[in-house]
Amino acid sequence: METTLIENLPEVTALGVIIKAIIILAVISAIAGFGTYIERKVLAFMQRRLGPMHVGPYGLLQIAADGIKLFTKEDIIPQNANKFIFMIAPVITAATAFIALSAVPVFPDFTIPEFIPLLGDTFVPSIASDLNIGVLFVLGMMAAGLYGPLLAGMSQANKWGIIGSARTAIQFLSYEVVTGLSILAPIMLVGSLSFVDFNEAQAGGIGSWLIWQQPVAFVLFLIAGFAETNRTPFDLLEHEAEVVSGYATEYSGMRWGMFFIGEYANMITVAIIASIVFLGGFDAAGDFGWLFIILKIAFFFFLMLWVRASWPHIRPDQLMWLCWKVLMPIAVINILITAIVVMV
Repeated sequence: METTLIENLPEVTALGVIIKAIIILAVISAIAGFGTYIERKVLAFMQRRLGPMHVGPYGLLQIAADGIKLFTKEDIIPQNANKFIFMIAPVITAATAFIALSAVPVFPDFTIPEFIPLLGDTFVPSIASDLNIGVLFVLGMMAAGLYGPLLAGMSQANKWGIIGSARTAIQFLSYEVVTGLSILAPIMLVGSLSFVDFNEAQAGGIGSWLIWQQPVAFVLFLIAGFAETNRTPFDLLEHEAEVVSGYATEYSGMRWGMFFIGEYANMITVAIIASIVFLGGFDAAGDFGWLFIILKIAFFFFLMLWVRASWPHIRPDQLMWLCWKVLMPIAVINILITAIVVMV
């Protein structure tokens, strides 16, 4: 049974797109906040600790307590910092993360009931902006997120911030190369940059998932995704044991929070890309397709937490060695083999 995300659907209006954008901003921000609670609980379970327990039942109200603290904490701008760049850097990080989400399928299509005033009978699409170069757009916006931490560190009169921003440049730029090369092989097989086409190319069920044809590309993409989202063992940008808090050393309050909302939003974006490109997307499950992709996204999110609980940090030189001497050559070889197979 074939599936499609856009076939036989009502016309998408500007109002529907605006509503979708608001939903993405609201829901992903809420998930990012709840993700901090889940992460602390998962890490505590894996390391035989309790995690948040005192604020509300099972510590559930810790999320609200953290939110109140971020919104009410004094927003300090250091005296010798470049104030404009210092203020704009967190906005860049959060904005690029959410703009990237505009071109991936987030939540199912739905139509607002007619009885709701002003908004009734409005179709809200699964993709806020269904681009035929969706993969390229998302990767480009995630790459642009580099400027947030980079400018944040450079705007501070603080050596730890500058060290963190330098690590940002080398890590993000290096692993962007691996991300692009790893996903190029699946693009060659599908012949498109559209997420809809990737979904339809794998509509035959589990046996048609691209992970079976491109296992090497899948592993490379996951490793690069960990680096691009600043997750352990690649969280060198604010490595507390070495650089205090890296590019975020002098940030406080909601500006600090925007960096980490952007980080969690990027984690969700990477999970969505991996689910659609390699694990069949919405499958041929009919009405249950959205449940399946949510479970896939949740698995990748959990995997990132699992790795953080299990793996130690690596040194910057090890990070660069892995990228340029191991991952990049493997990615190039995988592309060459895929090209030969496609041509033959």
